[in-house]
Amino acid sequence: MGRRSVGILGGTFNPIHDQHILLAKSAYEQLSLSRVILMPSGVSYLKRSQDVLPSDLRYEMCLLAAEDISFLEVSDLEIKRSGNSYTRDTIQQLLEADPSSTYYFITGSDTFFMLDQWKDPEYIFSHCIIAVAQRADAENHTYTDLIRKIREYEGRYNAAIRPLDIRISDLSSSTVREYIAEGRDIRSFVPDKVAKYIKENGLYR
Repeated sequence: MGRRSVGILGGTFNPIHDQHILLAKSAYEQLSLSRVILMPSGVSYLKRSQDVLPSDLRYEMCLLAAEDISFLEVSDLEIKRSGNSYTRDTIQQLLEADPSSTYYFITGSDTFFMLDQWKDPEYIFSHCIIAVAQRADAENHTYTDLIRKIREYEGRYNAAIRPLDIRISDLSSSTVREYIAEGRDIRSFVPDKVAKYIKENGLYR
């Protein structure tokens, strides 16, 4: 049996929205992955905790978003881990639990440009393949800039990087939260079950 290829799509998911799902689906199809794991963060050292819903609520929304998509799974690995959520530690834990799989870290270009500022980037680049999608609103990062950054990481870290043939939109979780706070309809932005959950629980009001 060959090695399984598993995608990891991490994030605060505050809340999860349709562009997250599109990114996961594109990586799954283009890279012939066996599955994609949604990995909601526990304590993010990059975001102010007062702006982020408790992890159990964000985890539940991820479960609802993945419920009808066969290749999607949701992991509480980072939620259960104490302290800050570091991708480096997540990859190590996944490899220790399942060393027979090849892991693809799926990300948008905005995050991709910051990977060398994360904890232990050498470990990240040497233990997983990076799948990156260009963001449609990346005004400061053109496709040429992205290719240049890919070459930089390949040279500096001997990284394996796979550009995805997709441009994800400028939709962000902060935009969804703003719409909710203004009482506007978000059903065109998030899965129906997530929209219903947010409304029933009065989230982001």
